[in-house]
Order: sequence, then C-alpha cells, then structure tokens
Amino acid sequence: MSYTSPHKVSFEDTEAAFAYKSDSELRKARFLFGAMGSTAILKIGLALTPWAIKFKIPFTHAVLRNTLFKQFVGGETLEQTASVAGKLNAYKVDVILDYGVEGGSSESSFEASTHEFIKVIDYAATVSNIPFMSIKVTGIARFGLLEKINTAMHDMNADTLMKNYTASLQTLTEEEQEEWRKVVQRFHRICDAAERKNVGVLVDAEESWIQAPVDAITILMMEGFNKNKCVVYNTIQLYRHDRLDFLKKSHVAATERNFIMGAKLVRGAYMEKERARAATMGYPSPIQPDKESTDRDYDLAVGYCLQHLDRVGLIVASHNEHSNALATSSMLEKGYPSHHPHMHFSQLYGMSDNITFNLAAHGFGVSKYLPFGPISDVVPYLMRRAQENSSVAGQTGRELLLIEKELKRRK
Repeated sequence: MSYTSPHKVSFEDTEAAFAYKSDSELRKARFLFGAMGSTAILKIGLALTPWAIKFKIPFTHAVLRNTLFKQFVGGETLEQTASVAGKLNAYKVDVILDYGVEGGSSESSFEASTHEFIKVIDYAATVSNIPFMSIKVTGIARFGLLEKINTAMHDMNADTLMKNYTASLQTLTEEEQEEWRKVVQRFHRICDAAERKNVGVLVDAEESWIQAPVDAITILMMEGFNKNKCVVYNTIQLYRHDRLDFLKKSHVAATERNFIMGAKLVRGAYMEKERARAATMGYPSPIQPDKESTDRDYDLAVGYCLQHLDRVGLIVASHNEHSNALATSSMLEKGYPSHHPHMHFSQLYGMSDNITFNLAAHGFGVSKYLPFGPISDVVPYLMRRAQENSSVAGQTGRELLLIEKELKRRK
C-alpha cells in the first residue's frame, strides 16, 4: 500500500529513492528480488546455502558475494563499509553499523566479539554519518545460559521483570553466575565506550525464550548510561502481543528511575520460528493473531513514544510506508522539528530505498542498518532477509514495482 502524509512526504519518488544506484545495480536488484519472489528458488536457496558454507562448496562465497551479500551487506570489513557509508552520506542518509556476529559458544569468541563491537564504536566516532551501532547479546553470551535465566524468570511482565531477573540469578550454579557476571561486564564495556564516543547502542531483539534477560540487562544499561542522553536502546518487537504493554511500563519505570528510555520499534523477524516452537511445546504463541493486530500495536507504540519524546529516544525501524508516513505527520503536527534529537527512522540496507531516501530528502533523520562481516558469519542474517522478503505481504512485489518504475523513468 502506498501512502502520502498530509505533510507531503511521498514514498513514490523513485528518482530520489534510487539516485545512488547505477542502471546496472538496479538491474541486479531486480533479478535478486525476482528470485526471492519465487517460492521454489527461495526454498532451495535457504536449504542449500548454510550447507554449502559449512562444507566449503566451491564458488559458494563468490555467488553469495555478488547476490545477497552485495544487496544487503556493507562489506566483509569495516574498511569496506566506508565507501557505502560515504555514498549514503552524499544523500543525507546515516548508517547504523552492525557487526554481523551471533551465536558464539566460547568465552574467547565472546571476548573477540566484544573487542569488535568496541572497534566499531571507535570507527563510528570518526565518521559523521554513523550515529549508531547495533549489537546482539547472543554475540557476547551463551544461548543456553540466556535460556536458563529466561526460564527461571517465569513472568516477563515489565512490572516484575527486574525483581524476577534478580531472583533468577540465584538459580544458577556458581560457575554460571561467574559466566553471567562476565556477560554483564562485557555489555558494560561496550556501553561505556559508546557513551564516551557519543555513539548510540541498539540492542537487537532475540527469540522470546531468551528475551527476558536481554530486556533486564538492557534496562540496567539504560539506567546507568541514559541519564542525560540516550545511549542505549532496547528493541521492541510489536508482533508480540505483550510488547505494547511492555513498552508503556518500561517508560514508567524509566521515569521513576530517572533515565531516558531508548526504544527501537520493529515488527519482528522470528514469526514462523516462534509459532512453530509454541505449537510443538504446547504453550500459547507470543505472536499476534494477525497482521492487523501487529500494525495496530506498532502505530500505537509510535504514538505513545511521540507523546513522551522528552524522555524517550525513539527509532522507527520499519519498512511499512503507512507507519513511516503516520510518524512523520504526527511529529510535525506536534510541532517537532523533522530532525529532532530523540527521533530517528531506519530501514535495512538494500530494502525500502523509497522510504529512506525520501525521508532524508524531506529533512528527517534516517539511517540504513548496515551489517558487515565475513560472509560465513553473516549467512544467518542473509537467510532472515530472504525469508522476510518472502513472508512480508507484498514486500518483494513492492520492491520490484519500484525498481521497474525507476528503470522505465531512466529510459
């Protein structure tokens, strides 16, 4: 669905949307989205790619590098992302840097990830259009440990989250408590570096069965580092039916404890996985009953944050044209400047350029979420992007329609 706000922020201008892409790059994007639109091709690709990477099948890296990787990833190293960041900067688009590592299993890998996250912060501080970086707690903590703490916390309600978190730590063995202490210490080091370098830290959401401890330590970091400015942001997935209430109660807790709440609002990326696990294990699904419910809660969450923008740092991270247009018009109706320090927009690199570049052209603060890292490390991210484009109603078709429109305009 296309949407134009009362304040004339249109997402139909393909000249602005694709000005940074050459004809050749647009044609490659058209081919890629066309392939992702094929259920058969997508199914085969999702099944074979991780296997081919694992067993080092010849040419796998080359194929990925020239298709999914080039479309959705900034490069394999920080240095390679510099040219992408520079190109985006020319169109007043910022960058959220994401080192694409997740799911480590050893203390040495977690320490290496922490070092890399801090290296990203140091780099971001030297580039004018990189105000944020992103981390996954599964990059610095063992999944099984997060799952054990989550299980012990039982009630995930924001009212009792911190109390249950503290109690859950008592269920850990002495070795696990020491392991968790190191996790919190790593997280603190990352946030401390970010505060000193004036770079925001966006904490990615995880699966529901490990999300509660992620929420808890993120709130602890916000309390420690968000006193005077918004450094740390939690990611709220509105495709979960409990997250709007969680957002509101988190804001109340932030007000009571005198810190600025950072909220990156997304719809969510694990829907099929969440529903399948709930059905297999016999518990109620945490996912909304339908897309309309998700859309409703998302827009209500944006509206709630805009009502409290003095004490909320908001990032509208959405590919939904209606939600972005509604947010821009609500901002201006409330008298907020388009480049408000507590308000930002974001879309994934390689997707929804019509939203990103048109927001930038109208003076709104907007970023591309730009992952980087070795191809083998970012395969899970690339698989999610391919799945997302197939599962989000009309996403691939919308991308293709806009690309075709711009290619015709250029003839």
